[in-house]
Amino acid sequence: MSEPAAASWRDQRERSNLAVLRLMVWISLNLGRAAGRVVLHGIAAYFTLFSPRARRAARAYLGRALGRPAGWRDVHRQVFAFASTIHDRIYLLNDRFDLFDIEVSGADALHAALERQPGALLVGAHLGSFEVLRAVGRGRAGLQVAMLMYEENARKINATLAAINPAAAQDIVPLGRMDSMLAARDRLDRGCLVGLLADRGLGGDPTVDCSFLGETAAFPLGPWRLAAMLRRPVFFMAGLYAGGNRYRIHFEPLADFSDTPRAGRDAAIRAAAQAYADRLTHYCRTAPDNWFNFFDFWQKK
Repeated sequence: MSEPAAASWRDQRERSNLAVLRLMVWISLNLGRAAGRVVLHGIAAYFTLFSPRARRAARAYLGRALGRPAGWRDVHRQVFAFASTIHDRIYLLNDRFDLFDIEVSGADALHAALERQPGALLVGAHLGSFEVLRAVGRGRAGLQVAMLMYEENARKINATLAAINPAAAQDIVPLGRMDSMLAARDRLDRGCLVGLLADRGLGGDPTVDCSFLGETAAFPLGPWRLAAMLRRPVFFMAGLYAGGNRYRIHFEPLADFSDTPRAGRDAAIRAAAQAYADRLTHYCRTAPDNWFNFFDFWQKK
């Protein structure tokens, strides 16, 4: 990914994400979920109407995912799904699983991998809700789930979430430090699941071109190099928002670097990156309003 492309999302600094998150905290704690969801429609309409760059990028993506030109309703539905997952995060962080209908598929394969060796990597995207995955791990399966994310975003998210549930901040391991890989390895050795998102990189990060939604797009290599160094099985993860109070969680075996020889590492990394792009394509078409990248992912001029 070129420097302007990476800067596109970095310069926005998750502006809409953090703004909506702070507002949703207030709504959730003071009005409750039912009342908050009424307000969400107005918030989604506001961002749809007054964020023209994000709206253009959303329509470009949705056109590929839907296989037809995307209209205002399609964009609004995507923004509303985004706001809904942020709103629901407040309740999931406080272990209010009773509010949700959560269906899980692929857990048997994940548990089988954990029986063979401790720890596994969960590689996802800005697709649906990662918080619902962590919530299920904590509340139902007895699994610890840590999240690797860039340090600046981790600091902002931690500062906001700590006011809701201080324990949530302990589940985040910042990327970009000298000890990041060691911290991830230690958690894996303790049998934790370690999650990271692989659809964005930082400026200057090496990338690999993959086929995604019918066109070539640049994906960061960093997550796959990290997976290869940690020598663990990798599962694609997606916590799709299905409307109302419904979430559908999917785990799929994606790659296994446990026994990959050094000589074959580069080829295995590139194969894993394309396999990831293929599964992301599948879920973007299955639930097109669940991919929350509101910038020009393909960087068409």
